[in-house]
Amino acid sequence: MIDGFDYKLLIVDDHAHNLYTLRKLIEKHLQATVLEASSGREAIDLTLSHHDIDLIILDVQMPEMDGFQTASLLKRRRRSRDIPIIFLTAAFKAEEFQQRGYAIGAVDYLLKPIDDNLLINKISTYFRLIEKERSLNRELEIKVAERTAELAEARQYLANIITHMGEALLVLTPEGEIKITNPAACRMLGYSESDLLGLSIGDVFEEEGDEEAGAFMGTWLEALIRTGALAKIEARFIASNGRRVPILFSRTAIKDTDGAITDIICIAKDMSGYARIDNDNVKEALTTTHLERTTEADHDR
Repeated sequence: MIDGFDYKLLIVDDHAHNLYTLRKLIEKHLQATVLEASSGREAIDLTLSHHDIDLIILDVQMPEMDGFQTASLLKRRRRSRDIPIIFLTAAFKAEEFQQRGYAIGAVDYLLKPIDDNLLINKISTYFRLIEKERSLNRELEIKVAERTAELAEARQYLANIITHMGEALLVLTPEGEIKITNPAACRMLGYSESDLLGLSIGDVFEEEGDEEAGAFMGTWLEALIRTGALAKIEARFIASNGRRVPILFSRTAIKDTDGAITDIICIAKDMSGYARIDNDNVKEALTTTHLERTTEADHDR
């Protein structure tokens, strides 16, 4: 064990004495779980049953399946292809064999008789590299978990705002189909959320002065594309029971980086119970009030 990390090492050799000597050497200098295999086939089977092997020390000269063949099969399998392999050999010392070992994917090619300190240093080096990778992965997992929690909190915060806002919210596709709504819109229109989603905005919207069926997706949409938003207008919602609900309505376009509209955000305020006063009536009321005040002032004098 190095700095609190646990390691698992597989040693492969067809000679029991070599396995015993190598195990004792490793256990004397390093804290690691040591697995033994006396053939290439057994080594492959162990990597299938143990998914957490960190390093393989593999003898090259073995009967039936030599170290090169074993390594080739290990590198083809998804579960074992990333395990570092150190080759050990007393017979295959020529440069061509070393190059073959590296070509297969070995990280080291050591010649017997092995210097004990050299081998332990090699193993320790790979354990430290594994330790560093584990630490980085653990830090990444923590950061991902923190970021995921932040995003979940932000989504919940936004969902609460949408749920509790007093105005009706409708988010449309560029074609005018309702894709997102909120409880206020459902209450105002008398639809359940599932019934409202998928409807065309033309099914629930009636703009004053627009007699053509396609008015909502007509000229105003052209202006929306040009400017990205339109000022609030007076219009009506058509509730599920046919009732007209007077609303103050605003529409905003969301665009992608190419300028194409991806969503249309519609917000409506229920204006039921609000009296509509024309500008002429306001002027007349103000004039009358001014005259009344002037007459009262003259009378007091």
